[in-house]
Amino acid sequence: MPSGAARAEVRRPPRGGLCPTRVTALAQRLAPAGERVDVVWNPEFLREGRAVEDTLRPDRLIAGLTTVEAEKAIRAVYAPILDAGVPLFVTDPQTAELAKGAANTFLGLKISYINAVADMCDAAGGDISQIVDILGIDPRIGSGGMRPGIGYDGGCLPKDVRAFTASARQLGADKAATLLRAAEEINESRTDVAMDLIRGALGDRRVKHAKITVWGAAFKPGTNDVRESPALALAQALQQAGATVTVHDPQAVATAMTRNPELDYTDDLPASVDGADLVVLATEWPEYQQADPRELAGRAASPLLVDCRTILDPESWRTAGWTVHQLGRPGK
Repeated sequence: MPSGAARAEVRRPPRGGLCPTRVTALAQRLAPAGERVDVVWNPEFLREGRAVEDTLRPDRLIAGLTTVEAEKAIRAVYAPILDAGVPLFVTDPQTAELAKGAANTFLGLKISYINAVADMCDAAGGDISQIVDILGIDPRIGSGGMRPGIGYDGGCLPKDVRAFTASARQLGADKAATLLRAAEEINESRTDVAMDLIRGALGDRRVKHAKITVWGAAFKPGTNDVRESPALALAQALQQAGATVTVHDPQAVATAMTRNPELDYTDDLPASVDGADLVVLATEWPEYQQADPRELAGRAASPLLVDCRTILDPESWRTAGWTVHQLGRPGK
């Protein structure tokens, strides 16, 4: 944005050669206004499926800038939101860029951590749901984003974690890169963990030739986005292991069919269970929590359920005749 005034430095330019510095130099070199152009680094924190809500009512705003005029402009742009009490963090561009990456990467670390603890629960016979409650009551930790499952996913979080890991390496922060890469490795292993749980649930029966229903294709509820969806990755792994796989999703059947046409699909939840040897819950849609386990038990060839998102009340399903397996929770 043209400042229309002499540049007045707000902060000492930070060290390093991160992207914001290069973008600013490029804009000033190419734009007719030259050095009068200010680039404001204004990262978004939009959740897919809630982008409009997060735009109108964000929990925070960040503006990475270097001049007083740029700060005045950004405060004018966001005046209604700032008047509503939303905090604005004014930083240099490098800090704004790192804050965006750090926020999403922390979510990835948190998810990978609780998945690692869920694996320990499986080995020791502990209950991950109780551990989440115990950890979540600590105000320094909180329970948000700490549900064990088959990994973080979608178009943003995996990309952001990889990018932040690469940035750590480029900056020479080797220990940070090692920590972040460990989180990536845990996340990448979740399909194998889920497959082991499925094999254990089937017992003497094998995945090969089994008729398996996978509930969920979208990477999360509330969207039809299947980019880097662990649900589809798991469905594909089951199909490659010889199972006949039918995928149900309330919204993402059409997009999933385009990406994985080798699988069978249905948008009819009760019909998806017909003749199934095993049902795998892979995306935490509320429709699955609201499903009637008694009605569905009579439609399955074997009322066997693997809840890879740990969202169902296992006792209500067991009472209805289902055998239920969940990540990080002992079967009872």
